[in-house]
Amino acid sequence: MHRITCFAAVLLVAACGKPEIPSTPVAGRWYSIEQVEHGLGLYQAHCAVCHAVDGSATAEWRVTGPDGNYPPPPLNGSAHTWHHPLDVLDETIASGGAQFGGVMPGFSAALNRDERLAVIAWIQNLWSDAIYTKWLEIDSRSR
Repeated sequence: MHRITCFAAVLLVAACGKPEIPSTPVAGRWYSIEQVEHGLGLYQAHCAVCHAVDGSATAEWRVTGPDGNYPPPPLNGSAHTWHHPLDVLDETIASGGAQFGGVMPGFSAALNRDERLAVIAWIQNLWSDAIYTKWLEIDSRSR
């Protein structure tokens, strides 16, 4: 009986496709709670080593180091990340920071667009409503 039940479940999943993933919007924001949760793990795996576990990076992000490069900026809303529209944030993660004179590597080989957007959702979830509102104005002007 158990084998028949398992077989029936496999047929049901095959017939219906992938189960729908819930999407719970974050009030007043473009992303969902699920994206934030997924983005947390991706951020910790790919970004935290440079930008800190909590997105705070370094307080001296405006001062070049001995190598002449700027250190990674905070992503928690206290630096300039919120000055960039969504497409620029995505492109920066995908291609890296060289286009802006930085040294951040690109992550297009490691993260697809949905994963990059999840990372951005996690980062933006750190931002206050006031910073997010300012960013939203910038983002809407870019479209």
